[in-house]
Amino acid sequence: MPLVAHNSLPAFDKLKQDGFDILKADHALHQDIRELHIGLLNMMPDAALRATERQFMRMITSCNQIAQFYIHPFSIDGIERGEATQAHINSYYERFEELREQGLDALIISGANPVKAELTDESFWPGVIDVFEWAKENVTSILCSCLASHAAFKQFYGIERRRLESKLWGVYSHRITEPLHPLVSNINTRFDVPHSRFNEVTRQQLNSAGLRVLIEGPEAGVHLAVSSDLFREVYFQGHAEYNFNSLLKEYKREVIRFFAGQRDDYPVQPDNYFTEQAQPLLSSYKTQVINAKSEHAALPDFPEAELERLVDNTWWDTGKAVFNNWLGLVYQLTHMDRKKLFMDGIDPDDPLNLKNTF
Repeated sequence: MPLVAHNSLPAFDKLKQDGFDILKADHALHQDIRELHIGLLNMMPDAALRATERQFMRMITSCNQIAQFYIHPFSIDGIERGEATQAHINSYYERFEELREQGLDALIISGANPVKAELTDESFWPGVIDVFEWAKENVTSILCSCLASHAAFKQFYGIERRRLESKLWGVYSHRITEPLHPLVSNINTRFDVPHSRFNEVTRQQLNSAGLRVLIEGPEAGVHLAVSSDLFREVYFQGHAEYNFNSLLKEYKREVIRFFAGQRDDYPVQPDNYFTEQAQPLLSSYKTQVINAKSEHAALPDFPEAELERLVDNTWWDTGKAVFNNWLGLVYQLTHMDRKKLFMDGIDPDDPLNLKNTF
């Protein structure tokens, strides 16, 4: 069902150009279709802020629920921003104080770029905890991505994330571990998920805290976990929302950092991401970059367009299905479709505890 373009956020035009169903606000007013208002706390760094908007909005507009979706992006203090990005936020983002007053049906919280060893030392920590504490009591469901999941685990369950020996970066195989849970109903039993992180929280830590692991893989570990009350809290360690070229753009940024002297080593490729056909192009470009750096020449143009044709998206359909299931549960509980709730094993007279029969 459509996203409603209720403001002039440029992402709406981009998604419409890409073929997604975007409805003008004045048109939406004349349709007798229920609304869902979803907050998007975007904490990603400047280079990925706008892409993150589009990634989550694509997931939502691909949902097949009979509803009109209103997305309310906002950010928090404590995240260093360049002038252009801050201007974008000032022009198109809403203020949390206003959303707190208006109310939301659900909330998505993106990852962020950590700069401290301890999450509690991050400058954005007080802001994100303020949002967490409000949302726990005032929205139907919170969906957290990557670092946001780690922050919530620490705040609500006292779980400390663990530093990996090296960055987990690439596309990894996963399996469903609780096939009867409604968040993972009617999706493939095995599928890929992108990851990009330096830290992890393990199944043992989550189970010890009473959380349920729904999806995990032998290399990447836990991808999706939920609170014991079915779906009030939804936690991703991976990035089901990533576009097909998200890891490619991240790889490009790391090459630029190497060339600029911001990292010592040339970046390794994301695991299981580039096809064999891409290897000669990647090898040739690496040689060009290293030679240009040693000769104090300009950085060669990154072959982005050529490489985009040589990567595969093996996760989008499954990720979209999980989001569809999540939004369906939010929709049912928000609008109290009592018959459907009972069929799904949820007691509609106990919406905060969400008795779970699965």
